[in-house]
Amino acid sequence: MEKLTLQHSILETLPESLRRDALNGLQAIQFEHGKVLFRAGDPCQGLPLVLHGSVKVQMTGLSGNSIVLYRMGADDICTLSIGCLMTGDGFRAEAVVEEDAKVLMVPRGLFDRLMDQSADFRLGIMESYGRRLNDLMLLVEEVAFRRMDERLLHWLEARAGHRAITITHQELAVELGTAREVISRLLKELERKGRLRLARGKIEFTGSFAE
Repeated sequence: MEKLTLQHSILETLPESLRRDALNGLQAIQFEHGKVLFRAGDPCQGLPLVLHGSVKVQMTGLSGNSIVLYRMGADDICTLSIGCLMTGDGFRAEAVVEEDAKVLMVPRGLFDRLMDQSADFRLGIMESYGRRLNDLMLLVEEVAFRRMDERLLHWLEARAGHRAITITHQELAVELGTAREVISRLLKELERKGRLRLARGKIEFTGSFAE
């Protein structure tokens, strides 16, 4: 088990004696694509540490529209879980596995003990929380102050180096936090201008897109 835990950098911050004690409380769990780790309203059972794979955290509003808040890959920490563990509140979003993932679960009691007894662990957790909070502030700025056509164009331009991307209009709407109908209308306008071509579940870029 110790070899497994060292695959996540936050655990390397622990002093050797505390790390050995913590091993017995950690649980490695394999999650398949599509598995929901937690849903909005669920109580937080512990801190997920992603070893490999990809997990997206998204929120759904009263309108029914969803938006991706952030993704977790190898060596990432679930920021939402940190907040829930510190406040005692339930989740306000859901986490869904995009690529088969292996996660180390740090139970609530063990998390509290590590935060209390290791200054380096506590600092690592707070630094991770701060970085993600900054990313979320940028997301809020995007949603609040940029037009949807600008945000869509920026999202597509970041991926224009590929000949095509596989994504549905609904999935793209979730990425950007809007309705599928809005995305479909904007994509069709770009297609009309010759910037891209639309296929079922796919967006193909033309040579003029990134100009």
